[in-house]
Amino acid sequence: MSDDELDAWLRLVHRTGLGRTAMRRLLAALGSPQAVAAATPAALADVIGPARAQALNEPPDDHAKRLAATRAWLDAAPDRRRVLTLADADYPPLLLQAADPPLLLYLEGRHALLATSSVAIVGSRKPTPQGLDNARRLARQLGEHGWTVVSGLAKGIDGAAHLGALDAGAGTVAVVGTGLEQVYPLAHRALAARIAEDGLLVSEFPIGMPLQPDNFPQRNRIIAGLTRGTLVVEAALKSGSLITARLAAEAGREVFAIPGSIQSPQARGCHALLRDGAKLVESVDDVLEELGNEARPAAHDPAPAQPAADDTPDDQVLGALGHDPATLDALIARCGWPAPALNARLMELELEGRVMRLPGGLFQRRGAA
Repeated sequence: MSDDELDAWLRLVHRTGLGRTAMRRLLAALGSPQAVAAATPAALADVIGPARAQALNEPPDDHAKRLAATRAWLDAAPDRRRVLTLADADYPPLLLQAADPPLLLYLEGRHALLATSSVAIVGSRKPTPQGLDNARRLARQLGEHGWTVVSGLAKGIDGAAHLGALDAGAGTVAVVGTGLEQVYPLAHRALAARIAEDGLLVSEFPIGMPLQPDNFPQRNRIIAGLTRGTLVVEAALKSGSLITARLAAEAGREVFAIPGSIQSPQARGCHALLRDGAKLVESVDDVLEELGNEARPAAHDPAPAQPAADDTPDDQVLGALGHDPATLDALIARCGWPAPALNARLMELELEGRVMRLPGGLFQRRGAA
């Protein structure tokens, strides 16, 4: 993209008081940001009305600073970084069909992943250990079947989903809520760097955009719009993951949910989705049955599994146990405790009535203990 094109796009897109719908109407009527900039006030008013046309008289706040920062960011890694516009031929078709496609996307990594078949995996920032296991395993299995996993780089389920896809050597796309020169949460700096190398980081927010809470619901529409379906692994009733699922359903995409324990608050959002018609998922086959097995060769050799900063469960046994039955081996892996010490603690919890032993060598929490 030339400096003049970049200047025109940033002038149009990153201004207040106009709105993306009005911007898209201007582009449809006039053809390009350069044509918008050159249009007379009367021509602009014919398209978007006098009040909105007035907002185009001056460049957006800090435009020169943003333009310089964006150009410096692009020039630092020209083979890995790109600004993709709504007018580009390789703009993702599924996202273009969504109700509110972004006008600009900032990309870092493997740009071609936007053209692959993808599925979103989202969920709680405070998942159970079983939820983390489910997200990472299903993402890995979807990657092994050729699917690109899309998520939001948040703590918890998002991070586990990205790692599972990377474990499979498959692509993963992280849609973030800040400018791409930043990483949030900070605990995911290493994960973000790995995704920038082996996957793709995506944002519609300009370089220099700080952390703002309102950005995250906005980025959820991109996660839903990019993908053929959205799988919610764990979510409370007020989780942002339910926003993503709702947006996916409104766009005519598939919605999937994993059921959980009736004692777990993190299962209630999934149960609400299931009551509303989401497809119940017990294994990767349930997803593939709806979306199809569209395998494609992996672009890289499988990468070794990497631990995430947020997928190490609490070191207390009850925290590791979560709300679903688990084997002793699974608990050893989650806690890092030696088997004798873990057995002793499980016996204590049984005597206290907080854990019960099930057939098949399984353990489960009693009630909401």
